Amino acid sequence: MSKQTLANLKAEDLAGKKVLVRVDFNVPQSENGSITDDTRIRAALPTIKHLVNSGAKTILVTHLGRPKGDTLEERVKDKLRVNPIADRLAELLGQSVVKCDDCIGAEVSNQIATLENGGVALLENVRFYPGEEANDPEFAKALASLAEVYVNDAFGAAHRAHASTAGVAQFLQPAVAGFLLDLELQYLSGAIDNPQRPLAAIVGGSKVSSKIGVIEALLAKVNKLLIGGGMIFTFYKARGLSVGKSLVEEDKLELAKSLEAMAQERGVELLLPTDVVVANQFAADAQSQIVPIDQIPDGWMGLDIGPDSVKSFQSALADCKTVIWNGPMGVFEFDQFAKGTEAIAHSLAELTGKGAITIIGGGDSVAAVEKVGVADRMSHISTGGGASLELLEGKVLPGIAALNDA
Repeated sequence: MSKQTLANLKAEDLAGKKVLVRVDFNVPQSENGSITDDTRIRAALPTIKHLVNSGAKTILVTHLGRPKGDTLEERVKDKLRVNPIADRLAELLGQSVVKCDDCIGAEVSNQIATLENGGVALLENVRFYPGEEANDPEFAKALASLAEVYVNDAFGAAHRAHASTAGVAQFLQPAVAGFLLDLELQYLSGAIDNPQRPLAAIVGGSKVSSKIGVIEALLAKVNKLLIGGGMIFTFYKARGLSVGKSLVEEDKLELAKSLEAMAQERGVELLLPTDVVVANQFAADAQSQIVPIDQIPDGWMGLDIGPDSVKSFQSALADCKTVIWNGPMGVFEFDQFAKGTEAIAHSLAELTGKGAITIIGGGDSVAAVEKVGVADRMSHISTGGGASLELLEGKVLPGIAALNDA
């Protein structure tokens, strides 16, 4: 997926030009509307600053949350307006940001017309319009009419065929990748298509069903596959072991067997935990004990990988040159069941220090490395959970496919 990037456009291609930039500023907010984590805003700063310094008129468009309803009137909610994002962005940029109260129409066009070279505007939440998620051509055309150049820097939304991610590129050329999107592609595609080996993938999370595609795709690429999280109990039950009240997808037992067989066939070292931390209930203050995987008591449920498993995982990772991690090892929201996830996070930080490439693939894994405080010691932290999974599966992402080829 080799695409043209912002780096391919010369300063004279940008100076004085109106540039529509799709960003992913879908950031978490507190009840009073203040932003609790601005990681996604900061991740887009290199692209925005480059455009500002090139003298472009930068028009940012993002979604926020999931507005419900069939009409614009039903979907517009004050708590989903992007005003707090405009304020935070202005602080980070050190310059004013024009906040538009709509994302298409004459009023917005007039506001954009008054932007000076190097100025920045932020359009209102694009998902207020049903035409965004429907990838309505008329809505995409209206967005495109605001600008002369299109830049997609929203990796977290690149797997969606929406008007602002895919549709707009049909009406607005050139259409190129921003620096963040390009970085994501370099790391994630590079890790899969041309990795430094041994290549290991650590896949966690609660359900096999949500990770089938990625596990199958990884089995064709990796040297080692380490599996943690709630999905391990489906594998154990498929082996005939008793798993107590642990989470099991009964309809995926045959699949689990076939994935183990596939690993063997392809010479991939597939590691499952050897011991688990079990609890008498799903609660932060539950009673817990560590047991081998074949000794889970009736009525108890596994909520984390055990210390022996951590050691065997660390040993398997020790010689790896590239490691991709997607999904926690246990219920890391509860401190007593977070030790497995925390240990893996520390191990990857150490591996990075020794020269390995470590890639954290979005979602809960990112939350975990941030909670442990080692996020800045990873090679790359993906800003897109769903998008990174689909890219690892080898799927074509509509928001990337729509851009100009290199």
